[in-house]
Amino acid sequence: MSEKIEREFGWDDEIENDGGEFVLLEPGEYEFWIEDFERKRFGGSSKLPPCNQAVLTVKIMSPQGVECTIKHNLFLHSKCEGLLCSFFTCIGHRKHGEKLKMDWSKVRQASGYCKVGLRDYTDNNGVVRQANQIEKFLEPTEAPKREWQRGSF
Repeated sequence: MSEKIEREFGWDDEIENDGGEFVLLEPGEYEFWIEDFERKRFGGSSKLPPCNQAVLTVKIMSPQGVECTIKHNLFLHSKCEGLLCSFFTCIGHRKHGEKLKMDWSKVRQASGYCKVGLRDYTDNNGVVRQANQIEKFLEPTEAPKREWQRGSF
C-alpha cells in the first residue's frame, strides 16, 4: 500500500482527487483501530475547564468494506476520568478497576470495540445532517463474539 503524501498546494497547482466516499455507519458495535492521535489544549467551556485534550483518529471498516474515520476527543480532566479509563481498558492497556499511568506512545495502532451512534448537527448552510460518533468504548468482555469462519485466519 502506498503512503499518502500530504502537501500544501500552490495557487496554480493541478488537482484531481475527488476525496473519499462519506459513509454513515448504522448505529451498533464495531471493531476499530487508532490510526493517529494529536495532543491539543482544550480552551474550556461552561461544562469543563481548560485541560489537555487527545484527538483520536479512529478507523472503522464498514460492513460494505469502506474504511470510515471518526474523530474522537478525550479530555484529560478528573471530570472525564471514567471515559479515559474506559478507553485504556478497551484497548487492553488496563484492567477494570486498576490504576494506570497513561502511556500515549502505545495508543497508535491500538484496537478494540466501540459502540457507534449518530448525532445531528447543522452545517454552515443551516441544513441538519448526521455524523457518526463513538458513544462508548467497550471492555474486552463486552466485545461482540465473532463466530469462526473458514479461511478467516
